[in-house]
Amino acid sequence: MSNVKQTKIVRKVGEKSLLTKAERSVSGVALAQTGQREGGGKWLKSAHHDGVNVLLTKYADKKTGNVVVDRLVDGTGFTKKNLAGTLGISMDAMYRADRVNSPATQVRMREMLEILGRITDWAGGEVQAMAWYRGQPIPAFGGRTAESLVKSNQAGPLRDYLDHMAMGGFA
Repeated sequence: MSNVKQTKIVRKVGEKSLLTKAERSVSGVALAQTGQREGGGKWLKSAHHDGVNVLLTKYADKKTGNVVVDRLVDGTGFTKKNLAGTLGISMDAMYRADRVNSPATQVRMREMLEILGRITDWAGGEVQAMAWYRGQPIPAFGGRTAESLVKSNQAGPLRDYLDHMAMGGFA
């Protein structure tokens, strides 16, 4: 029997954290519940959506961990030009290997995949999640879409909002 005491956001998940590697998010932010077990043992349970890890596994290189643009283009049905526009980066970044693997480009692709992973089940699939990402205005952000928030480096507040909604919060 467990007694949940509180819910908190665990930021910058470190090496000494009780969360497993699979439960950590790409950006280092994970939503977790803390509580007590019978016998006094502490536990942490990630409330993070497994879809985040599934999409990263699907589109990332196993050796480097970098998102592979060609896989992402094939999986989403975008052209490289459309993908660059969706991410808010230059087309040049999609074609040059040094730009594709730059931290800025990789972060933007990972943010998009993380948000898509969080909403894939809610939306009904990857295609529907992408449609939501690109076209659904979010009232809590003044009617801006997830795409426009990621383009303007506002992915953190969007992730927090989606975590809040996943935990049963109100918009």
